[in-house]
Order: sequence, then structure tokens, then C-alpha cells
Amino acid sequence: MTGPVAIVTGAAGGMGSAITRRLRSTGMQVAGFDRVPAQGCDLAQEVDVSSHEDVLHAVARVEAQLGPVEAFVSAAGHYESVPFTEVTDEQARRMLRVHLGGFFAGSRAVLPGMLARGQGTIIAISSELAIGGGASDSHYGAAKGAVLGAVRSLASEVAPAGVRVNAVAPGPTNTPMLPADSPWRAQEYLETLPVRALAEPEDIALCVEFLVRSASFMAGETLHPNSGAVI
Repeated sequence: MTGPVAIVTGAAGGMGSAITRRLRSTGMQVAGFDRVPAQGCDLAQEVDVSSHEDVLHAVARVEAQLGPVEAFVSAAGHYESVPFTEVTDEQARRMLRVHLGGFFAGSRAVLPGMLARGQGTIIAISSELAIGGGASDSHYGAAKGAVLGAVRSLASEVAPAGVRVNAVAPGPTNTPMLPADSPWRAQEYLETLPVRALAEPEDIALCVEFLVRSASFMAGETLHPNSGAVI
């Protein structure tokens, strides 16, 4: 294939794989980063997204094999529900390493090329829990909230140079990361949502496609595909 190049982290997951499919359907080449081989990519690499060195090497391979990176989507994630007083230091650090660290590592790796070319787009997948909060979700919400702060600051820094940075903050989404016994899958919860259903991975992918291909007027913004959970 030939075409603009995108990197999607967490590409083996439900949300990441949907984003990969969507971007490839528009003619983009997609490199997928994950801890396990991602399917359906033009180039799949096993990468620890929290390691700046690992990500730098992986991005260099993408540029050598596919071409300059025009879009970076930081979708790698980790979720667990733990009461605040039971969250260990390691659990809190892991949340920050994966979410905020993954966004920083990927953005720092692709930004020099984007800035040199005067164009590019970076998208972080955050969460509605960063905005609305949730019981037993303090360390997850804190990490996702930190990502939104980084997106806004980075956007103001690089938008004048032609690089757009934005975020998508999904609500509960029908992916394998959401356990079958999750209270967010219960009918009682679904009935509290204005649209009465969870978002699908393809809904999040549609938001990403919009930010990558159409939203030239947006910088430092967050889209909220959360079924009306937070309005």
C-alpha cells in the first residue's frame, strides 16, 4: 500500500483494532503497536508504549518501511476498578506509565518529523471518567485526566507549527476490556443512558477518523462519545 501513515497504539485491543480498520479504509497505512501482535495492520510491532526508547525504535522502523508518520493515535490502555484506599503505589504508577507515559513517548517520537514537515495530527484516547469520575476509579481517572491536560498544553504549543493535538474521551464501550459482569453492562445502568446503549468501538473509530482527516479547525479539543453518560 501507499498512502499517509498512521500509528495506533493498543492496536490489538477492541478500540485500537476498530481505529486501525477505520483509518485503513480511508487509504491510510497503519502501523499497530501493542504488547501482542496486532492483526489487520500494514506493520505490526510488539512495543512497550511506556518505554520512550522502545517507542523511538519502533517509530524509526515505521518511517523506514512505510514513510513519514502523519497521524499518531495513543489508544493503548489498562483498566481496573479498585477502591481508593486499596490502590497500591505500583497500581497508580502503572496507570500513569501506560496512559500518560504512552502518550508522551509516542508524541515525542513523532513530533520532530511532524514539526519539520509543518503538518501532522496527534490524538489521545482518554475517558469520560476523567471528566465525570467514578467510584473505585480514582487512579484510572487521574491518569486519563492527566492525558487531557497534556493534550491541551501540547496543542497550544504545536498548533502554530501545523500540528493538531486533540482527544477522544469515550464512555463505557463494548470492548473486551469491559468484563461481562461489569455493572456498566447491566440493564439498570444502560437504562440511565440517554441513548440506552454502550458505545461501540466503531463509534470511537469514527471520531478518530474525523479528527485525523477533517477537523483542521480543531486543536486541544475533546470529543465525548459516551452515550450521554456525561453531558
